[in-house]
Amino acid sequence: MRLPLIAPADLSPEQRPVYEDMHAGIEKNFQGFKTIAKNGALMGPWNPWLHEPKFGKPIWDLTLALSVSPSLPRTAREVAILVTGAAFHSSYELYAHVIAAERRGLSDDKLATIVAGQRPGDLTRDEAVAYDVASALIHHGTLPELSYRQAVQTFGQHGAAELIYLVGLYCLVSVTLNGFDVPVPEEPDAG
Repeated sequence: MRLPLIAPADLSPEQRPVYEDMHAGIEKNFQGFKTIAKNGALMGPWNPWLHEPKFGKPIWDLTLALSVSPSLPRTAREVAILVTGAAFHSSYELYAHVIAAERRGLSDDKLATIVAGQRPGDLTRDEAVAYDVASALIHHGTLPELSYRQAVQTFGQHGAAELIYLVGLYCLVSVTLNGFDVPVPEEPDAG
Protein backbone atom coordinates (compact mmCIF):
# COMPACT_ATOMS: atom_id res chain seq x y z
CA MET A 1 0.00 0.00 0.00
CA ARG A 2 1.50 3.27 -1.13
CA LEU A 3 -0.51 5.60 1.12
CA PRO A 4 -0.80 5.14 4.88
CA LEU A 5 -4.26 4.99 6.39
CA ILE A 6 -5.20 8.31 7.98
CA ALA A 7 -6.43 8.05 11.56
CA PRO A 8 -9.25 10.49 12.35
CA ALA A 9 -7.00 12.36 14.81
CA ASP A 10 -4.52 13.08 11.99
CA LEU A 11 -6.98 14.59 9.50
CA SER A 12 -6.29 18.05 8.11
CA PRO A 13 -9.04 20.71 8.18
CA GLU A 14 -9.58 20.07 4.43
CA GLN A 15 -9.84 16.29 4.96
CA ARG A 16 -12.15 16.28 8.00
CA PRO A 17 -15.49 17.18 6.31
CA VAL A 18 -14.73 14.77 3.44
CA TYR A 19 -13.90 12.05 5.97
CA GLU A 20 -17.11 12.66 7.93
CA ASP A 21 -19.24 12.54 4.77
CA MET A 22 -17.48 9.40 3.52
CA HIS A 23 -17.64 7.69 6.93
CA ALA A 24 -21.39 8.28 7.20
CA GLY A 25 -22.01 7.17 3.61
CA ILE A 26 -19.84 4.07 3.93
CA GLU A 27 -21.63 2.94 7.09
CA LYS A 28 -24.99 3.40 5.38
CA ASN A 29 -24.29 2.13 1.85
CA PHE A 30 -21.24 -0.14 1.85
CA GLN A 31 -21.80 -3.02 4.25
CA GLY A 32 -20.58 -6.59 4.50
CA PHE A 33 -16.90 -6.02 3.75
CA LYS A 34 -14.09 -4.20 5.54
CA THR A 35 -14.14 -0.46 4.85
CA ILE A 36 -13.08 1.14 8.14
CA ALA A 37 -10.06 0.15 10.25
CA LYS A 38 -10.31 -0.31 14.01
CA ASN A 39 -8.84 3.16 14.57
CA GLY A 40 -11.52 4.74 12.33
CA ALA A 41 -9.30 5.15 9.26
CA LEU A 42 -11.03 4.63 5.92
CA MET A 43 -9.83 1.71 3.80
CA GLY A 44 -10.31 0.76 0.15
CA PRO A 45 -10.54 3.59 -2.40
CA TRP A 46 -11.67 6.02 0.27
CA ASN A 47 -8.17 6.31 1.76
CA PRO A 48 -6.53 7.58 -1.47
CA TRP A 49 -9.49 9.89 -2.06
CA LEU A 50 -9.07 11.25 1.45
CA HIS A 51 -5.35 11.88 0.86
CA GLU A 52 -6.31 14.18 -2.03
CA PRO A 53 -9.66 15.70 -1.06
CA LYS A 54 -9.65 18.05 -4.06
CA PHE A 55 -10.05 14.94 -6.26
CA GLY A 56 -11.54 12.57 -3.72
CA LYS A 57 -14.58 14.70 -2.83
CA PRO A 58 -15.97 14.89 -6.39
CA ILE A 59 -15.32 11.17 -6.89
CA TRP A 60 -17.11 10.45 -3.63
CA ASP A 61 -20.04 12.63 -4.73
CA LEU A 62 -20.31 10.61 -7.96
CA THR A 63 -20.04 7.36 -5.99
CA LEU A 64 -22.94 8.44 -3.78
CA ALA A 65 -25.00 9.61 -6.76
CA LEU A 66 -24.65 6.14 -8.32
CA SER A 67 -25.10 4.22 -5.06
CA VAL A 68 -28.04 5.87 -3.30
CA SER A 69 -31.40 4.77 -4.74
CA PRO A 70 -30.05 3.31 -7.97
CA SER A 71 -32.53 2.56 -10.73
CA LEU A 72 -30.62 -0.48 -11.99
CA PRO A 73 -31.43 -3.87 -10.46
CA ARG A 74 -28.88 -4.68 -7.74
CA THR A 75 -27.66 -7.90 -9.36
CA ALA A 76 -27.14 -6.13 -12.71
CA ARG A 77 -25.12 -3.43 -10.94
CA GLU A 78 -22.91 -6.01 -9.25
CA VAL A 79 -22.35 -7.86 -12.53
CA ALA A 80 -21.20 -4.63 -14.22
CA ILE A 81 -18.93 -3.74 -11.30
CA LEU A 82 -17.40 -7.22 -11.22
CA VAL A 83 -16.80 -7.24 -14.99
CA THR A 84 -14.94 -3.96 -14.53
CA GLY A 85 -12.95 -5.15 -11.50
CA ALA A 86 -12.01 -8.38 -13.27
CA ALA A 87 -10.78 -6.50 -16.35
CA PHE A 88 -8.52 -4.36 -14.16
CA HIS A 89 -7.51 -7.22 -11.82
CA SER A 90 -8.47 -4.91 -8.98
CA SER A 91 -8.16 -7.02 -5.83
CA TYR A 92 -10.02 -4.81 -3.34
CA GLU A 93 -12.85 -4.13 -5.79
CA LEU A 94 -13.29 -7.84 -6.47
CA TYR A 95 -13.07 -8.65 -2.74
CA ALA A 96 -15.74 -6.09 -1.84
CA HIS A 97 -18.13 -6.70 -4.71
CA VAL A 98 -18.03 -10.48 -4.60
CA ILE A 99 -19.32 -10.10 -1.03
CA ALA A 100 -21.92 -7.53 -2.14
CA ALA A 101 -23.00 -9.75 -5.05
CA GLU A 102 -23.35 -12.78 -2.77
CA ARG A 103 -25.57 -10.72 -0.48
CA ARG A 104 -27.72 -9.87 -3.50
CA GLY A 105 -28.16 -13.54 -4.40
CA LEU A 106 -25.68 -14.11 -7.21
CA SER A 107 -24.42 -17.70 -7.19
CA ASP A 108 -20.82 -18.69 -6.56
CA ASP A 109 -20.68 -20.22 -10.05
CA LYS A 110 -21.72 -16.95 -11.70
CA LEU A 111 -19.31 -14.96 -9.57
CA ALA A 112 -16.36 -17.28 -10.19
CA THR A 113 -16.97 -17.16 -13.93
CA ILE A 114 -17.21 -13.34 -14.00
CA VAL A 115 -14.12 -12.91 -11.81
CA ALA A 116 -12.26 -15.23 -14.22
CA GLY A 117 -13.14 -12.79 -17.01
CA GLN A 118 -15.75 -14.96 -18.68
CA ARG A 119 -19.48 -14.61 -19.33
CA PRO A 120 -21.68 -17.04 -17.37
CA GLY A 121 -24.26 -18.91 -19.43
CA ASP A 122 -27.03 -18.57 -16.84
CA LEU A 123 -27.30 -14.80 -16.49
CA THR A 124 -30.76 -13.28 -16.23
CA ARG A 125 -31.75 -10.80 -18.96
CA ASP A 126 -30.82 -7.83 -16.74
CA GLU A 127 -27.49 -9.39 -15.76
CA ALA A 128 -26.67 -10.33 -19.38
CA VAL A 129 -27.29 -6.80 -20.63
CA ALA A 130 -25.19 -5.35 -17.80
CA TYR A 131 -22.40 -7.84 -18.53
CA ASP A 132 -22.43 -7.12 -22.26
CA VAL A 133 -22.45 -3.33 -21.84
CA ALA A 134 -19.64 -3.36 -19.25
CA SER A 135 -17.57 -5.81 -21.26
CA ALA A 136 -17.99 -3.86 -24.49
CA LEU A 137 -17.07 -0.54 -22.87
CA ILE A 138 -13.99 -1.96 -21.17
CA HIS A 139 -12.66 -4.12 -23.99
CA HIS A 140 -13.89 -2.63 -27.25
CA GLY A 141 -14.16 1.14 -26.98
CA THR A 142 -17.40 2.50 -28.43
CA LEU A 143 -20.48 0.73 -27.15
CA PRO A 144 -22.12 -1.06 -30.10
CA GLU A 145 -25.50 0.35 -31.11
CA LEU A 146 -27.24 -2.98 -30.49
CA SER A 147 -25.87 -3.18 -26.92
CA TYR A 148 -26.93 0.41 -26.26
CA ARG A 149 -30.44 -0.26 -27.57
CA GLN A 150 -30.70 -3.40 -25.43
CA ALA A 151 -29.67 -1.40 -22.37
CA VAL A 152 -32.29 1.28 -23.10
CA GLN A 153 -34.94 -1.37 -23.78
CA THR A 154 -34.09 -3.25 -20.58
CA PHE A 155 -33.38 -0.38 -18.15
CA GLY A 156 -34.87 2.71 -19.82
CA GLN A 157 -32.88 5.74 -20.96
CA HIS A 158 -32.01 6.79 -17.41
CA GLY A 159 -30.99 3.26 -16.42
CA ALA A 160 -28.81 2.85 -19.51
CA ALA A 161 -27.04 6.11 -18.66
CA GLU A 162 -26.65 4.98 -15.06
CA LEU A 163 -25.05 1.73 -16.26
CA ILE A 164 -22.57 3.57 -18.49
CA TYR A 165 -21.63 5.98 -15.69
CA LEU A 166 -21.34 3.07 -13.24
CA VAL A 167 -18.83 1.30 -15.47
CA GLY A 168 -16.87 4.55 -15.85
CA LEU A 169 -16.86 5.12 -12.10
CA TYR A 170 -15.61 1.62 -11.38
CA CYS A 171 -12.88 2.03 -13.99
CA LEU A 172 -11.75 5.03 -11.92
CA VAL A 173 -12.14 3.08 -8.67
CA SER A 174 -10.06 0.21 -10.11
CA VAL A 175 -7.33 2.54 -11.33
CA THR A 176 -7.27 4.25 -7.92
CA LEU A 177 -6.99 0.93 -6.12
CA ASN A 178 -4.33 -0.41 -8.47
CA GLY A 179 -2.37 2.85 -8.68
CA PHE A 180 -2.03 3.09 -4.92
CA ASP A 181 -1.69 -0.70 -4.49
CA VAL A 182 -4.61 -0.89 -2.06
CA PRO A 183 -4.67 -4.39 -0.55
CA VAL A 184 -7.51 -6.66 0.41
CA PRO A 185 -7.93 -6.30 4.20
CA GLU A 186 -6.42 -9.10 6.21
CA GLU A 187 -8.93 -11.33 7.92
CA PRO A 188 -8.37 -12.00 11.62
CA ASP A 189 -7.02 -15.46 12.37
CA ALA A 190 -9.78 -18.00 12.85
CA GLY A 191 -9.16 -19.93 16.01
